[in-house]
Amino acid sequence: MNIKAVSEATGLPVKTIRYYEDVGLIQPGRGSNGYRVFSVNDTHKLAFLARARSLGFPLESCRTLLALYDDQDRESADVKAVALSHLDEIDRKLAELHAMRATLGDLVNSCSGDSRPDCPILQDLSGIPT
Repeated sequence: MNIKAVSEATGLPVKTIRYYEDVGLIQPGRGSNGYRVFSVNDTHKLAFLARARSLGFPLESCRTLLALYDDQDRESADVKAVALSHLDEIDRKLAELHAMRATLGDLVNSCSGDSRPDCPILQDLSGIPT
């Protein structure tokens, strides 16, 4: 299968597929003409990567998950550990976003939004204490 067909099958852009090859996540074969030749297994791995990335797994976690996917002697505890670590990171980011939202909400509520030039939002962003 050529790269265009794999792109269509997985929904991944050709550029992303080339990048995954460059960083060693996949290793397609090469035809006598030098073009990439993707196997069914390569296509499955790319679909796997697309799904993992859509869940926000970083590249190194994807590398680990792919290795576990290929390892028939894997322990599900190892897979779960990678997923739990990522879940913890998502929870940390959500907490940061909630804090940002609360702060920005307070600033928006403190701004009268009228024709006067003074604005607590700009004051806060400037970092200059009032």
